[in-house]
Amino acid sequence: MPGFIDPSAVIDPRAIIDPTAIIGANVKIGPWTLVGPEVELGEGCDIRSHVVLKGPTKIGARNTIYQFSTVGEDTPDLKYRGEPTQLIMGDNNIVREGVTIHRGTVQDQGKTVIGSNNLLMAYVHIGHDSVVGDNCILVNNASLAGHVVVGDWAILSGYSLVHQYCLIGAHSFAGFGCHISKDVPAYVTVSGSPAEAKTINVEGLKRRGFSGDAIAAIRRAYKIIYRQNNTVDEALAALAPIVADFPEVQLLVDSLKQSQRGIVR
Repeated sequence: MPGFIDPSAVIDPRAIIDPTAIIGANVKIGPWTLVGPEVELGEGCDIRSHVVLKGPTKIGARNTIYQFSTVGEDTPDLKYRGEPTQLIMGDNNIVREGVTIHRGTVQDQGKTVIGSNNLLMAYVHIGHDSVVGDNCILVNNASLAGHVVVGDWAILSGYSLVHQYCLIGAHSFAGFGCHISKDVPAYVTVSGSPAEAKTINVEGLKRRGFSGDAIAAIRRAYKIIYRQNNTVDEALAALAPIVADFPEVQLLVDSLKQSQRGIVR
């Protein structure tokens, strides 16, 4: 299929643009950047120098991608045989230096998905078939293996490592150098290698406008799960009355029910 370059796009003559690429309005592309086949860049994207974009990849509006990042590359998964898989990225993301994001595989949904308003700091890696929600921060060298799901507003500190198929709950926080091999429930703060649950992400919830009563309810829910020697099923039963009064706790309940690998303890 023929590509399209909007007349308002500003492309350095030293960039290499495949004829099938679609470049939206007011896009900027720096020198020595490669935009490969079947790449689509939405309005207002700012692609700096020495970036490699490969497709099929669809990148939304107003994303900034810094130098030496590789976005949309084939996965190194040995099961991959060159099938046409995708990377889909939302809007207003910041992708800092040296970030690598791989497309999906047909063994999963065939696509890797990045939401909107995320900050991916230097040398972050997002493996094939992973899903990152909205408003997340992945700090320098945080790495997701394949098939990882990261909920909205989660933060992974520097050098955090997440095992394949793990679920990282919304509003959770992982401390520096965490090795995460089980699921992290929503709102929970973990640290260590292997990661252990420590408390709830109180500071993050305050910043996002959670009420004092809601935070207190989430704290009670945390104690039911982690401080009363309950199994997950026992904890879920005990959480039902809290959910009735504080719907915010439902997010925590849902993350427990979705866990397949077991939760970080």
